[in-house]
Amino acid sequence: MKMLLALLALSAALSGTDPIDDALEAFRSLHAYSVTLRAETDRTEIIKYHYKKPGYVRMEFEEPHKGALLAYDPLAKEVTLRPFGFIRSFKMNLSPESRLIRSSRGHTVDESDIGALLEDVDRLRDNGTIEVKGTEEAAGKMAALVEVRGKEGFEVDGINLYRLWLDQESRLPVKVEAYDSRGEVLERVEMHELEVDPEFPADFFKLE
Repeated sequence: MKMLLALLALSAALSGTDPIDDALEAFRSLHAYSVTLRAETDRTEIIKYHYKKPGYVRMEFEEPHKGALLAYDPLAKEVTLRPFGFIRSFKMNLSPESRLIRSSRGHTVDESDIGALLEDVDRLRDNGTIEVKGTEEAAGKMAALVEVRGKEGFEVDGINLYRLWLDQESRLPVKVEAYDSRGEVLERVEMHELEVDPEFPADFFKLE
């Protein structure tokens, strides 16, 4: 099976198919997804992340701030934060730009989805190079390893090199590493238990 997936990845590379274009198309085709994120920067963050177009987000925090919940409404452009999961009545309404809810890399909740990531990768590719390195196992999936590097130190949000592991089935990233122009790693993210187009309850993205 692994040999078959490797041959398929090689065939796609030889046929001129761009894996970033494939990933972007896969994201455009989906309606929703769920995943468990493990992000490593200067600290470790573990979050159960749920997304539904046109941009609804629900985050269930496991590390740090275990039990905290966050929901983003793209129509109201408002975040509801329940910082203490065991106190359901205590909630905060915030702007997505609030520093209280930015990630350790400064990302805002309204630009935290896979689509926003792929748009940044696409910008870097437009000013750089792309190389398919082969296939590897990542986050429990067989994935194509792709490197996108900016030319002459070109950076997007401080990033000069993305290494992406794209799931052979969904074509979406299941692992990402970001580096600056000096080769220093800025962030590593693994995406476990990726589920495409799950069914959510009607009020899932509201914290009542």
